[in-house]
Amino acid sequence: MDQSAQVSEIPLDDGIFQLIRKRLANRIETPFEIRLGAGHIYRFGAGEPAFEVTVKDRNGLAALSRFNELKICEAYMDGSLDFTGDMLQAASFRAVLRDRPSLAALWERMAPWVIGRVRSDQQAIAAHYDLGNEFYLTFMDPSRCYSQAVFERDDEPLETAQRRKLDFAIDACKLKPGSRVLDVGGGWGSFTEHAGRRGIAVTSLTISRNSEEFIQDLINRQQLPCQVLNKNFLQYKAPEPYDAIVILGVMEHLPDYPRVLQQLLQLLKPGGYVYLDASAFRMKYDKPSFVAQYIFPGDHAYFCLHEFLAAVASSELEVMASYNDRHSYFLTCKAWAENLEAARDKIINRWGEMIYRRFRLYLWGSAYAFDSRGMDAYRVVLQRPVRS
Repeated sequence: MDQSAQVSEIPLDDGIFQLIRKRLANRIETPFEIRLGAGHIYRFGAGEPAFEVTVKDRNGLAALSRFNELKICEAYMDGSLDFTGDMLQAASFRAVLRDRPSLAALWERMAPWVIGRVRSDQQAIAAHYDLGNEFYLTFMDPSRCYSQAVFERDDEPLETAQRRKLDFAIDACKLKPGSRVLDVGGGWGSFTEHAGRRGIAVTSLTISRNSEEFIQDLINRQQLPCQVLNKNFLQYKAPEPYDAIVILGVMEHLPDYPRVLQQLLQLLKPGGYVYLDASAFRMKYDKPSFVAQYIFPGDHAYFCLHEFLAAVASSELEVMASYNDRHSYFLTCKAWAENLEAARDKIINRWGEMIYRRFRLYLWGSAYAFDSRGMDAYRVVLQRPVRS
């Protein structure tokens, strides 16, 4: 590794950079630079740097020297550090960082048992989604689907891949005009609109007021045979069972699998189908501290396929199919991150630079996690058998 400069106006011990060099030895192959004031540069790795880390002040230097993922993320959001260049490569720096759950994150895990799951879910959903509809629409495609698309080619438009996923859900559940479907966590009405245009009667559940208003307006403008209800899925009681239930990117907010499966059985007709998709970890609560504190607070837990399937095996439901969408979710997050960067000025002017930086870290970090096999993503199709 080459060191092309010695020091700057920011007081520092050269040993910090020796520590960084030692920590990175044989672990990070991507060349990069650390830049300080007055053009002083420390270069790591051979070849043209893929990204640059600019240290703006002592807080940024302190965060960098601690190798703590959460502290580095916070320093970036505060403007004490900057990342430029290839953000996907910059995210690979996570491989050498420490990440320990904070006391706040541990409390969020306990909250559903202390204040009740319904109340904790309401708080968690508000914390993420109540930034407002327009913010999320700046980086999503016109389908407004906030979970993985299904790509056939790496270079196809995100909207094409998202509509393919929505078509898959309809086909997997064998839906036709007049079918009654429950959409759990309606988001921005992507499934409600896509299915409603085909004459499918969708009941969309949400616990976000912003989401409820957005979907109701969508239904009214297009005269869709659908309705939206502001109700928690775990408390919802339907007047009659549904032909199918779809859960797009919401299983991360429903970690109590036995209770979820019990509710699915109460709401689903014999012979009916369940379609779900989700981002996943091998360990259910293996959530980065940054995500736990700044993106998805509360009892959010990445989907754990083997634990879910074990719960299904103890229920009446049957697994009909499962699909690994890891690469598709990488492409989805990459497209969202690129859209976010393209809308940088608009986002900063409307919501502030910290929000832009927060979601830049989240989307590029998620893309890297899928690309490096640190995270998984699945589609699963279930059926409630018809008893003979």
